[in-house]
Amino acid sequence: MKSNAFDSSMMISRRGFLSAAGLGIMSIALTGCGAKGTAAGTKGSTAGSAASNSSTSVRVASLKGPTTIGLVHFMDQAASKDSGLANSYSFTLSTAADEVLPSLIKGDTDIALIPANAASVVYNKTKGGITCLNVNTLGVLSVVTADTSIASLKDLAGKTVYLTGKGTTPEYVMNYLLDAAGIAGSVTLEFKSEAAEVVSVLASDPTAIGVLPQPFATAALAKNQALAAPIDLTDAWNEVAKQSGDTSELVTGVTVVRNEFLDEHPEAVEEFLKGQSASVEYVNKHPEKAAKLVVEQGILESEAVAQKAIPACHLVCLTGKKLKQALAGYLEVLYRADASSVGGTLPADDFYYQA
Repeated sequence: MKSNAFDSSMMISRRGFLSAAGLGIMSIALTGCGAKGTAAGTKGSTAGSAASNSSTSVRVASLKGPTTIGLVHFMDQAASKDSGLANSYSFTLSTAADEVLPSLIKGDTDIALIPANAASVVYNKTKGGITCLNVNTLGVLSVVTADTSIASLKDLAGKTVYLTGKGTTPEYVMNYLLDAAGIAGSVTLEFKSEAAEVVSVLASDPTAIGVLPQPFATAALAKNQALAAPIDLTDAWNEVAKQSGDTSELVTGVTVVRNEFLDEHPEAVEEFLKGQSASVEYVNKHPEKAAKLVVEQGILESEAVAQKAIPACHLVCLTGKKLKQALAGYLEVLYRADASSVGGTLPADDFYYQA
C-alpha cells in the first residue's frame, strides 16, 4: 500500500497546486481533460456501451484513495459490454491531486474527483470554469492511539499529537476542532512528512497519539492490536456543528465537471451522477464485494483492509441543497484558516450544481 493513497485525495498544499497548475494555467479555456498517472487497468480504460451516434465519451480523472472507492462499482459496470449505459467512460487514476489538476484546467478531463479545497482553487483560477456536482467523501481522519484514557477531543489536552499535512487541510481541521473543544493552546501538533512515519511513532511508543487517514488507520489497527481509534474526526466535526447550529460537514472529496462539457453534454453528466450514486450505495452496503473491486482497480492492495476501511471512509453522494450546506461551511473554515487554501475567495453560488 503506497503512503500517498490517502494524502493525494485529502489535501493539496498551496505550493503543490501552483507548481502543478503552472503547466499552462494562463491559457485556461477549460475545454476537456485526461489526467497524468496510472490508467485504471482494463476495467477502467475506454469502457462503456456499444458506440452510437448519440454516445459521448466521458473522460474521468480520480485519485488512488478514498475519493475513488465509492466509484468502483460504476467503473466495473462501465467496463462491461452490456453495461446498459448510453455513454462510454474512461477512467484515469493518479496518485496525487497535482497530477489531475493541470489536466482538468487544460481541458483533457471532463469529470474529476478531487480534494474539496482543490475544487475551490480551480474554480477561482478558471474564473468559474467548473461546477461542483457532489460531495463524494466526508472526513477520513481518526485519532489513533494505544492510550486508553483518550476517548474525546478534550482528552487531548496537554498531549502531543502526531499527524501529516502541515500547512494543508488536516492542520486546519485539527486547529478548528481543538479550538471548538477549548484546548487549542494546550495541544502540541507535531507533523510528519507521511502517514507511515506516524504509524512508526505509534508502534514504538504506547503513549503516543496520532491522527491517521483511511486506509492507514485501518491498516495500523490491523497490525497492532493494542491500537484503537477512539475519535473519528467526522463525528467530532458533526458534534461541533450540532452545538453551533451549523450545517457544514467535514469534507474530503468532491466531484467536479468542466462547464463546457456540462453545457454540451448534460445527459452524460446526469448519467454519470446516477451511476456514481448507485455505486456509492452498493459499496456501502456490500463492503466485502466492493473490496475486491478496490483491489482490482489498484486503489489498495489488501481486500481485508479495504473491507474494514470502507465504513470509516464516510462515502456519500451529497447533491443539491445538501451539497451546498455541507461544503460551503467547510470551505469557510479553511478560508478563515488560510484564504489561499481555497483559492483566495469562497466560490459563488454557481459553483454548486443544481439539476
